[in-house]
Amino acid sequence: MDGHQTPRVAAVIGDPARHSRSPAIHNAALAATGIEWVFTAFEVPAGGGAAALEAMRVLRLAGLSVTMPLKAEVAEAADVRDDVVEVLGAANCILPLGDGRLRAANTDTDGFVSGLQADAGLEPEGLRVALLGAGGAARAVAWGMAAAGAAEVVLINRTPSKAQAAADIANAAGEAGQPGRVGSMDDIAAADVVVNATSVGMGADTSMPCDPTLLQPGQVAVDLVYEPLETAWLAALRQRGVEAHNGLSMLAYQAAAAFELWTGVEAPVEVMRQAAVADRTG
Repeated sequence: MDGHQTPRVAAVIGDPARHSRSPAIHNAALAATGIEWVFTAFEVPAGGGAAALEAMRVLRLAGLSVTMPLKAEVAEAADVRDDVVEVLGAANCILPLGDGRLRAANTDTDGFVSGLQADAGLEPEGLRVALLGAGGAARAVAWGMAAAGAAEVVLINRTPSKAQAAADIANAAGEAGQPGRVGSMDDIAAADVVVNATSVGMGADTSMPCDPTLLQPGQVAVDLVYEPLETAWLAALRQRGVEAHNGLSMLAYQAAAAFELWTGVEAPVEVMRQAAVADRTG
């Protein structure tokens, strides 16, 4: 794309969005690549997803990053949906196709896999994964890991029916691995990778998604929460000698994948990762 035309605008939408790290991450990438766009944040409450997409058409926005609580709404309202969006029923990235239509994509799936590779040096193939939670984040991770060859994706949730529904998504993607299944707490101890895909531990919340004593050195834990950068769960795991990572790499890598969809330019991933760490606004 021509980066020397009149600056275009891209944005993150959601509620809350004002304190999102996405503008810092994307503006750093735009500066590094010389693309003369600006990236901002728009507060859009629940129920406003379809209207936001109409505004995108009218304002000719270059792209939208989508966060809670709009991922399902924009998936439904888009003209074209990627296969993974059809399965997950959620999109975190909207891009214009140039003919007035809008395409919904989900870069959370690859974002988690790339973040795990970067942080822990782990390839998904053959791994046993225990996922705490069954919401949109858990479904995206389940799809991404199963599609990348994880041997087992175990969904652990207080509501068994929700866990089974999320596990079914792993089944759909997991042709190279064994089926996902609803697990018990015993599965945490048997997993190679344990992922907190809930909001437990976010902000001032010091509660933990599971008992840290279930994990031992040799396992890898990932907390998708990144506010704060070290949750109580991560701190407890690190004290036990468990390799533990926050969700910043997933945030940066999903942003990098979206950046490439919007611009057609290779994303400066390391610049984006550094911007994610440096931005402490929320």
